[in-house]
Amino acid sequence: MFVRLLEFIGASVLELLYFVGDVTLLFIEAIKQLPVKIRFRHVLNQMSHLGVDTLPIVSLTMTFTGMVMTLQIAHEFIKMGAESTVGGILAIAIGRELGPVLVGVVAAGRVGSAMTAEISTMKVTEQIDALRVMGTNPTGYLVVPRMLACMMMVPILTVYGDMIGVLGGWLVAKYYSGISTYVFINSISTYTDLNDMTGGLIKAVVFGGVIAILGCYYGMKAPEGAEGVGKATTKSVVSAIVVIFMVNVLLSMIIY
Repeated sequence: MFVRLLEFIGASVLELLYFVGDVTLLFIEAIKQLPVKIRFRHVLNQMSHLGVDTLPIVSLTMTFTGMVMTLQIAHEFIKMGAESTVGGILAIAIGRELGPVLVGVVAAGRVGSAMTAEISTMKVTEQIDALRVMGTNPTGYLVVPRMLACMMMVPILTVYGDMIGVLGGWLVAKYYSGISTYVFINSISTYTDLNDMTGGLIKAVVFGGVIAILGCYYGMKAPEGAEGVGKATTKSVVSAIVVIFMVNVLLSMIIY
């Protein structure tokens, strides 16, 4: 029994190391392909797909997040006579953590899954092999445009989500908790600084890269058949969300 447990732990560690190494090699290969030829039309298409299609769910997620955050903190802060800090606390929480993390999770579910499904379908139908036959590097053709699009659009979506989240918090603060607009806005300008926002944007850039690389990796490694496409898509979303939370801790320690 003990030997089997050690074998299981060893196999799990080796599998994890293989996965990390494989993803790292894909990322390095994508970086090497950047100076070769960037297909701006493909990048713009991916940016449009990522940005426009993700706006509705980002709007809903961040609006209700800002509202529920204000519901939780405003009542307690008013009891302590600290209602003048509600807007600032909300803006810091959204700008530093909730904005980039929630937008990253939404993008992983909405965009990462679509990337994996698309690329894995191309693999199953041998379109990726056809690219190699024609002398086209699949990493440069498929991965690089998606990586650049994600690393540019996730920060933009994060800025939008931050504003929507603060707006939702203001609606609750004013019309439910009775905090005036001037007090709410003044607390934001008093307690927040540029680093609170730029730190969140740095996180968003990294999260965008994580979503694209993992989405493309699982797509290119998908097993054969329709079932393989479904399994690859599920693994892509789960892995991206887990890695986003792990990387968020590391970035928070470095930035703040």
